[in-house]
Amino acid sequence: MDEASEKRRLLRPASPSGGSSSLEPPPYEVPAYPRRPRHRRLFAQSMLSVRTGLSVVVAASVLWLCFAVDRQYRAQQHPGGKASPKLLQRFEEALAQCQGLEKVPGRPAPGSRQSNPRWSPTNGQTGTVVLRNATLFDGEAFVPDAVDIVFSKGLIEAIHKTSDNKAIVGDSVVEYNVHGRYVTPGLVDMHSHHYISTWPSTEVSDDANEVNPETKAFTPMVRVIDALKPYDEAATIILSGGVTSSLIIPGSANLIAGEGVPVKNALYSGEHSEPVVEDLLLERGVPAGERRRYMKFAFGENPKGTWGYTRLGNGWHLREQLQKAKELKEKQDDYCSAILENHHWHDSLKASFIHHHGKFPFQLELESTVAILRGQVIVQNHNYEPEDIETMLRISHEFGYRVSGFHHATEAWKVPNLLKEKGDNVTIAIFAEFSLYKAESYSPNLYAGYILDKNGVPVAYKSDHVIGLTSAKYLASQAAIGHAFKLPEEKALQSITSVPAKAIDLDFRVGYCRPGFDADIVVWDSHPLSIGATPLQVFIDGQAQLDESQVKQSMDVTFTAARTGDENDNIKPQVRYEISDEQRESTCSQASETGQSFIIEGIQKAFVDNYPELAASLAQVGDEPLKLIVEDGEISCFGSAVTCAEAGSRFEQKGKKALHISLQNGHVLPGLTALTRALGMTEIAMLDSTGDGQASGQRIGDPESVVYAKYGVWLDGKEFARARLGGVTRAISLPLADASGFVQGVSVEFLTSGKKSLTDGGIVQGDVALHLALGDATKHSEGTVSNGIAHLRKMLEDGKGKHNETVYGRVAAGRLPLVVNSNNKYDMSQLVLVKKDFPETNIVILGGKEAPYVAKELAAANISVILSENRPAPDTFRDKDAVVGPPLTRSIASHLKEAGVTFALAIFETTMPADYRIHDLGPEAGWAAKYAHLSQEETVRLVTSNVESILGLEKSRDLVVFEGNPLNYGASVVLSFHANGETGKLEVATCFPREDEHGSVLR
Repeated sequence: MDEASEKRRLLRPASPSGGSSSLEPPPYEVPAYPRRPRHRRLFAQSMLSVRTGLSVVVAASVLWLCFAVDRQYRAQQHPGGKASPKLLQRFEEALAQCQGLEKVPGRPAPGSRQSNPRWSPTNGQTGTVVLRNATLFDGEAFVPDAVDIVFSKGLIEAIHKTSDNKAIVGDSVVEYNVHGRYVTPGLVDMHSHHYISTWPSTEVSDDANEVNPETKAFTPMVRVIDALKPYDEAATIILSGGVTSSLIIPGSANLIAGEGVPVKNALYSGEHSEPVVEDLLLERGVPAGERRRYMKFAFGENPKGTWGYTRLGNGWHLREQLQKAKELKEKQDDYCSAILENHHWHDSLKASFIHHHGKFPFQLELESTVAILRGQVIVQNHNYEPEDIETMLRISHEFGYRVSGFHHATEAWKVPNLLKEKGDNVTIAIFAEFSLYKAESYSPNLYAGYILDKNGVPVAYKSDHVIGLTSAKYLASQAAIGHAFKLPEEKALQSITSVPAKAIDLDFRVGYCRPGFDADIVVWDSHPLSIGATPLQVFIDGQAQLDESQVKQSMDVTFTAARTGDENDNIKPQVRYEISDEQRESTCSQASETGQSFIIEGIQKAFVDNYPELAASLAQVGDEPLKLIVEDGEISCFGSAVTCAEAGSRFEQKGKKALHISLQNGHVLPGLTALTRALGMTEIAMLDSTGDGQASGQRIGDPESVVYAKYGVWLDGKEFARARLGGVTRAISLPLADASGFVQGVSVEFLTSGKKSLTDGGIVQGDVALHLALGDATKHSEGTVSNGIAHLRKMLEDGKGKHNETVYGRVAAGRLPLVVNSNNKYDMSQLVLVKKDFPETNIVILGGKEAPYVAKELAAANISVILSENRPAPDTFRDKDAVVGPPLTRSIASHLKEAGVTFALAIFETTMPADYRIHDLGPEAGWAAKYAHLSQEETVRLVTSNVESILGLEKSRDLVVFEGNPLNYGASVVLSFHANGETGKLEVATCFPREDEHGSVLR
């Protein structure tokens, strides 16, 4: 406990029970005025004292005092024959509290609203805006015809068929033709922490959790509105992703964490364009007493880890808190029954009631918990596992309140019937794929949204925005991933619009694009569930939020520009191709037979730089579908059906059996190569016991201290299963180094199939690169970043001298790449200077948030970049100038391409040693390519041959066959082949891989 807290504790008066009292004196006190019947008792007692020898004078004094007090009370109650104004005031306050005891905010019928309370004539939308020729998803479904959307004063007024050509009459009407582009309601994020944890983050700006030894695990009395920072630039980045409304809630350290508040993501939107908290509020303009209230609960690992309780203790303490509130609620109910049952109060009775009963029973620290029990506060729960979900439902039933949403809920997919039977239309607010980082998140399912929806459970996707990997800007991509894993298209869009709006009880205002709703509208550059979908314009309360010149510069188009016909913005997003369990069992058992041959038809695209002899011939085929024949581990033909007819005939004449696979939209790529954060080094990021352990103690001046990943790597696990889902056949991992270390260790390359052991070809290349982390992590081990640079220079000097036979010598001579994780432009400039002084060293930058500022210098110095920050966030102060990408800036990839930097792509989460997103490597490359204007061949190289070239790896001859385009969400791996390291023959590595296959090679 700090000194100030200790002083407060010592100065606080003790409670009657011996414990400490609350910080405030009881808000309502019962006056200790004697009543008439007591006079006789006091008189009798005084007479008794006389008989027992007590002084008559003392007895008389006591009697006089009783009468004096009685006169004083009479004077207060009936001064001049009237009751005391003070007591009457207290009565009226109590009456008002009782009359509002069960009051909840009203809900106007959807579409009936005639005004937006956030609008004002001085700062609101002026004139009327019409968006013509829109392809509209209205929050529930796609409207079948092109429509015109009319909005004024921050409210949608009408939606007409464009074909009706309805004229909009009035002053100041502005019309925009959006040329058939997709339009949706503003997205709704029901779980975010921006405004209370700002970007860039610092230790002093984080107010997400009230962790206090005095309140311990219960802080329902705190309110995020008291900590909102109405200048948080994250809000602008978030709205640029189409997210117009967010529920800001406290963090999850406490069992009851405090009250949240819904906001609009428009900074400086008030009358004076100042950073005013009130101006952020979604319910700005609504009287304070009529606004909705939200409470954040949490159960499981977070409060357990913060306060040291077991789940048993969590449950007990939660019940204890709710029981206190229940007892206070009952006192209030009894009190109000007495005050409300009499409808004929006169002043003397009012004063007498207050005299006898005191003020309305009230405890400030319990007020919000009592309001939960009265149904006046909407409860949102942080939960992951089924037993915790069940516990929270059980406790809610015991105390009679409703749970509106379970957040995170990684394993809710296991218990849809429990949720239907025990929950009251509870919404499951989940991540699409973020998981595997702690024990609670270790049993996810990428089909969770589909499973829950199929069982009638409402599904929402939410951001949990606080760091870059949970950036709310990319909320739409979570719905896109959910759709790729079979959540129906319209349900996926509902999951980020109307479903979360309903879960926060604001679905009469936001979440829909219909008359009577707030004019929060997004115009997209492509289908909002497609890869890289980005808003071209966002309206909040009817006002355009994006600078069209910035949009034009970053995306080469605006929301009103005519479409060229070359865009793919109307292509429907893919859904993964599935076959039945029986088909899969039959196909894959045959595929795994020794010497099996394959005939694969229906291949629409092939990118096989790793087979140059094939690449040249395939380039001549044109758009004709291709056929791939693999015979005895060799490609006997890859070309058009005509070209491969002879090979097929020879094949059949030999009497050989082949596995025939027919595809609709087949794609063939080299096996993808992923530079990963921790694949094979740890299975659950936050559990040290599940992996190799922390590689601490590495010192840049001591080559003997360097840790080698090859000595600790495992070759299977749940993240490997996801790698196989995405066609990643090879991966590079570095040791699980201490996050505060400069030296990270030496990485290893290995196969991901799970079919090779460490002694049987599982490791491809033992030493890949030496890794350093340049930035804030450097300060912890080196004292300062400048020390780190100095020590790096000394390491390279020693590598050419006394350490020339060590790993540092290999780095200095350029025989082993030096991969430096760096995002700050000045740190990268230092590396350019190091490269000039040590030109033989192969320096590679991993990260690159601020790389565009030094892109020309990097190209001139021949420093390559493995871009792991394709969608960066300025979430730390050192990276505050991160290039955040369209629609606010150009993409990093476009700058690197323009400057001539050799670059590849990786998904490498520095803040979380987990590779839960490794299956997205292909789509991430597609995202990078979209705004860097890369060809499909260049895009594939970002995650294949460019990685190999930059790191000096042997060229892989692996092949992967996909159904669907692997550069978009929703492609499925059909087969992947490893090229045997000794014979070069192709061997089946995976067959229709699934997420739940992660056993060992001995299985």
